[in-house]
Amino acid sequence: MSAPQILISAGDPSGEMYGALLATELRARTGAHIFGLGGPRMREAGVELLADSSEVAVVGISEVVRRLPSVWRVYRRLADEAARRRPGLAILVDFPDFNLRLAHRLHAAGIRCVYFISPQVWAWRPGRVRLIKRLVERVLCIFPFEEPFYRDAGVPVDFVGHPLVDMVKPTMDRAAFCARHKLDPAKPLVALLPGSRESEINHNLPGMIGASSFVSYQTGAQFVQAAAPGITAQALADMTARHSALEIKIRGRRQLGIRFPITMVQNATYDALAACDCAIVASGTATVEAALLGTPMVVVYRVSGATAFIARRLVRTPHFAMVNLIAGRRVVPEFIQDEFTPQAVASVVRHLLDSPANREEMKQGLAEVRARLGPGGAIARAADILTGMISKS
Repeated sequence: MSAPQILISAGDPSGEMYGALLATELRARTGAHIFGLGGPRMREAGVELLADSSEVAVVGISEVVRRLPSVWRVYRRLADEAARRRPGLAILVDFPDFNLRLAHRLHAAGIRCVYFISPQVWAWRPGRVRLIKRLVERVLCIFPFEEPFYRDAGVPVDFVGHPLVDMVKPTMDRAAFCARHKLDPAKPLVALLPGSRESEINHNLPGMIGASSFVSYQTGAQFVQAAAPGITAQALADMTARHSALEIKIRGRRQLGIRFPITMVQNATYDALAACDCAIVASGTATVEAALLGTPMVVVYRVSGATAFIARRLVRTPHFAMVNLIAGRRVVPEFIQDEFTPQAVASVVRHLLDSPANREEMKQGLAEVRARLGPGGAIARAADILTGMISKS
């Protein structure tokens, strides 16, 4: 009997990471040949890539327009190849604008679809849940509040837990981290995580640097900037230098134009977060990672003006930061778009650095978030469900 064929489509960095873990588990259980859309980690996991996620990864609505030709080519390539190969199952990982369109073609071709890392239709465009009910056989969600949302809409759903619960662990303590990177463990330490894509970083980094310059001038804090997978430390350093010069020129005030040192680290995000007193984090997966490590944080995010204009009319959640959505209340401060100013962020960071009691209170809220993300083993549970579905195809 020939090995089953499985298609996996993951178009962004975090989804690609989860896709790689899931592919490894499925290949071990079923011996399946897995092909589709992904990145280097999925390739290392043995997935045959028909297209690289870098061809389609974008942030924001206005940014999509510039990449439409590339996105369309990848969509056609996956849809046509799926129709030719007839996989027993297609696994769609996050990236809903692309993957829901792909699901439409796959469903029409009689190919079964499962959604892993479910679309955040509870946050915006909730009408898409009807589309998911029609096109997708099952949803595997990683946040606890998603399960009742999909179940109430009549979508077969399983909460498998969050994969990061098993993954987010530092490899060294604060003293060792500071020694390795020539930092003073007796001084305050702040982590900067501006995002995982260049366009995202370019939107968030200027405000982060502005806030950091205020904090540096007023507290003497040290700063560590962690490069996300796919972004080299040198590329991040180059962007930081460019935006530092821009901040100095804009503000013009000599004392706030000080060039303060930022230590760049690569492949050490968890060590940096665990070692730091607090962090300034771009909204996204990194906020969940910081929560799992118990690192007090300020969440920020900025997109283009056009994207923000459209998003304000579509987003329907009381909070933007995933940590706050999971908790069901405001555990961490969030500064989004126009509220994201250097002064506002710096004020909260200084408050956290100056008050161990405030840091401890936030850590207690983050522990609550950690408890709601499940006991670990999310990838194994997802693979068990999918293996059962494959055996019935």
